[in-house]
Amino acid sequence: MREDDRIRVQHMIEAAQEVARFIAGRERSDLDTDRMLLFAVVRAIEILGEAANRVTEETRTGATQIPWKAIVGMRNRIVHAYFDIDGDIVWKAAAEEIPALLALLRRLHTQTETE
Repeated sequence: MREDDRIRVQHMIEAAQEVARFIAGRERSDLDTDRMLLFAVVRAIEILGEAANRVTEETRTGATQIPWKAIVGMRNRIVHAYFDIDGDIVWKAAAEEIPALLALLRRLHTQTETE
């Protein structure tokens, strides 16, 4: 993996870790009552998606277990439709999808360190 891709994957890992930290001990309803929490989670998802968008096609092709298109699509949706963010979708991403993604990203990053 190219060094710039390795750095982007590290950025994705960091953003995913922040999401986990933000929602630790929280419930779905907290997104409705705590605007700072919602903004923090959404911003971390934006960063995750932006970093994914900047990973080269070469790396993406070699890491098909990562849902690159979905990650970038989520970023695009929350950036361009900021006025219509669905808390249920954000929570599902934060509580279910991002933890699973984090494991995949860590594995990918570790593989590249040993190459």
